[in-house]
Amino acid sequence: MKRYTKADLEALVYMQLENLNAMHDLLSIMKHQNELLHNANKKLKEEILDTKLQPYPVAKKRRS
Repeated sequence: MKRYTKADLEALVYMQLENLNAMHDLLSIMKHQNELLHNANKKLKEEILDTKLQPYPVAKKRRS
């Protein structure tokens, strides 16, 4: 069984803290990207609905 010194444990805790901060930064970036995607999807949905709701021109019947 390996015995850790106080310095070893402090180094491990510091490394874990750095990793935790890095994960927090990545999570913040992902939340921001998610908001951007949500807004883009919302705008796209509105544009599609506007396009679907536009009346199609009625074709006139031809007389033969």
